[in-house]
Amino acid sequence: MSLKIVFLLGVLVLLSSWISCGKASVSYDHKAISINGQREILISGSIHYPRSTPEMWPDLIRKAKEGGLDVIETYVFWNGHEPEPGKYYFGGRYDLVKFIKLVQQAGLYVNLRVGPYACAEWNFGGFPVWLKYVKGISFRTDNGPFKAAMQKFTTKIVNMMKAERLYQTQGGPIILSQIENEYGPMEYELGAPGRAYAQWAAKMAVDLGTGVPWIMCKQDDAPDPVINTCNGFYCDYFSPNKAYKPKIWTEAWTGWFTEFGGAVPYRPAEDLAFSVARFIQKGGSLINYYMYHGGTNFGRTAGGPFIATSYDYDAPLDEYGLLRQPKWGHLRDLHRAIKLCEPALISGDPSVMSLGHNQEAHVFRLKNGACAAFLANYDQHSYATVSLWNRHYNLPPWSISILPDCKNTVYNTARIGAQSAQMKMTPISRGFNWQSYIEDTASSYDESSFTLVGLREQINTTWDKSDYLWYTTDVRVDSHEGFLKGGKWPVLTVSSAGHALHVFINGQLSGTTYGSLDRPKLTFSKGVNLRAGVNKISLLSIAVGLPNVGPHFETWNAGVLGPVSLSGFNGGRRDLTWQKWTYKVGLKGESLSLHSLSGISNVEWVEGSYVAQRQPLTWYKTTFNAPGGNEPLALDLNTMSKGQIWINGESIGRYWNQYKASGNCGECNYAGWFNEKKCLRNCGEASQRWYHVPRSWLRPTGNLLVVFEEWGGNPSGITLTKREVASVCSDIYEWQPTLVNYQLQASGKADKPLRPKAHLSCDAGQKISSITFASFGTPQGSCGNFRQGSCHAFHSYDVFEKYCIGQTSCTVPVTPQIFGGDPCPSVMKKLSVEVVCS
Repeated sequence: MSLKIVFLLGVLVLLSSWISCGKASVSYDHKAISINGQREILISGSIHYPRSTPEMWPDLIRKAKEGGLDVIETYVFWNGHEPEPGKYYFGGRYDLVKFIKLVQQAGLYVNLRVGPYACAEWNFGGFPVWLKYVKGISFRTDNGPFKAAMQKFTTKIVNMMKAERLYQTQGGPIILSQIENEYGPMEYELGAPGRAYAQWAAKMAVDLGTGVPWIMCKQDDAPDPVINTCNGFYCDYFSPNKAYKPKIWTEAWTGWFTEFGGAVPYRPAEDLAFSVARFIQKGGSLINYYMYHGGTNFGRTAGGPFIATSYDYDAPLDEYGLLRQPKWGHLRDLHRAIKLCEPALISGDPSVMSLGHNQEAHVFRLKNGACAAFLANYDQHSYATVSLWNRHYNLPPWSISILPDCKNTVYNTARIGAQSAQMKMTPISRGFNWQSYIEDTASSYDESSFTLVGLREQINTTWDKSDYLWYTTDVRVDSHEGFLKGGKWPVLTVSSAGHALHVFINGQLSGTTYGSLDRPKLTFSKGVNLRAGVNKISLLSIAVGLPNVGPHFETWNAGVLGPVSLSGFNGGRRDLTWQKWTYKVGLKGESLSLHSLSGISNVEWVEGSYVAQRQPLTWYKTTFNAPGGNEPLALDLNTMSKGQIWINGESIGRYWNQYKASGNCGECNYAGWFNEKKCLRNCGEASQRWYHVPRSWLRPTGNLLVVFEEWGGNPSGITLTKREVASVCSDIYEWQPTLVNYQLQASGKADKPLRPKAHLSCDAGQKISSITFASFGTPQGSCGNFRQGSCHAFHSYDVFEKYCIGQTSCTVPVTPQIFGGDPCPSVMKKLSVEVVCS
């Protein structure tokens, strides 16, 4: 082949690539986002790349796709990418380009929420701490230094995406980007400077020329062409600020975050599905689950303060990346039902018909006669039978039925056809051989200490390099003081801006106090044991994550700001606030890197029977071999109090098992308006007991586990556990509509409705070993708590013994014949079954 022909072929290939790129486009109208000219109803889910490991990403993305998602959404975390001014990091868990390319390889789109303010219960809302110290800066307002820094980082990210050809107009997966985040409430607080900043941010983003639309969530005055979007538990009420913009729900909250000291929120799958169906029936075009996989706040990334290390969020994929059933399966079925309706949904606005006092229909019709309908029952307590087109439909309370042909119901939000699962944490390593090292209580100073008159704010002193700041001062006690002769001990009172405080008198722990997410400020007031002569008062102030939300949160304080006083002396009250205080940032063990493989030899460790237990400020270390299998792993820290954990130098995060969860953990009915206080677990227990250990952080042998305990715990109770399925359940009505039945009828393979089937499936490597419960009739309760009703087919157990024992999965038709006949012919029956996986 001649060089001329090769050259011409090369030119043709290049031209064809230009033409294909030129055709690639993302646009919108009031109905939907259009990709390459085609409107789509888009289902999206949030997966934040730093909250899992790169080794987990492919599996998370695969499960998201299998769950019916079209789009993966993530924030961009500024403080992870620019820890120091001008010094960027895009490796490890922060390899944003790798994450986006994995999403692209899976055939999914990306919504890149650049921000760069994230909120997200992330430390400092995603801002790097150095930003706080830029001269003249004021965050998130019409402020020159802030806008310059924000524009520089935003441009950095956009140019990186362009260089990697990751925007849809370049053939990449990014179809949307977000500038700022939930700024509307902030703008309302700030007034004119806030409005000017929002206008500037939108124009700055659009001028970057990404070729894809920009969005602003919770921003009713988002300037054109930016699309304003909704966040919340429900968004059916929402309308964009211009009639030609699509209705987008950027955060459909799947649950809520966990705070240390708070009960663990969860959201029933039925209500979440109801909220999504309600949004779609009212013209919604894109819905994003926040979170689809919440993951873990590794290291010191949790903000708040008081946000737990787990960011599970009751998401369809749990913290460990396993399916949360039935939520994952119930939403997957919902997504399939919505996609069946897509041709009608994207073609016109619905007509709305009242079907009763709390019932209505939304009907979408195509000009060719195709039709889709959503039948809603908003009553929270009662079933409703509605009539439409000479057909009758039975609607459970607080539910929506989806009819992709305006005839046959394929899905109801309150009828779960997917299997449920009960998870368990199984101990696999006990009795570690611990060694201990007791931390210095700052009674002796070193070259890093400094002394000043008065009290200093903590974050301005530590720059968030450590959670810990020591405040130490001397108090001289005369031998004639009355309390030395049998009187009451003097009362030390310390006022602090939070978040937690340990008080040491002459090196001994005298007391502890801490705040909460709602009230981070705290006061310590307690009698303290002083002796004649010089006494050292050492206050260890502890930050539990920097604030992540609120007007000018960069100005919020932490640490001991005073006053500090002692009362009960012969001469009355002593004010210690303006004495000389000596400061030490962090712990000695931190400066010696005792958490790392290279640092553990820097001190002498005590081992064997001399290991300290229930001793404050103690470092513990041990080694262990990686267990076999591929189940996710976690550390059970139920016998510990408060501190931090590392595996092979990688920080798992903070633990705080001593802080017991408060809240109302009563019964939870899916029906009715949901909020973050409605459905709670773990009351009276640790807010978080288990801490995720990524398998990719482990070596086959000799893994180093280091625990720093602040308060006093028992390391002998720490165990390594694996997370796995304990049992699976199916709970399904005999005439429950299913997508499979509808598709068989539509294809002509079935001429009448078919009965549903119970599907049971264990994890890979597990088999069904026993039947815990089985009843065809009128069973009651839920997975893990089933009980027989007044109607029960006596062969229920026999059927599942025959079909399921020894199998990884099994399928059983829900028909009276298979259970030996109809146990109650005039009653609508259902099947409830629970099997054990092992």
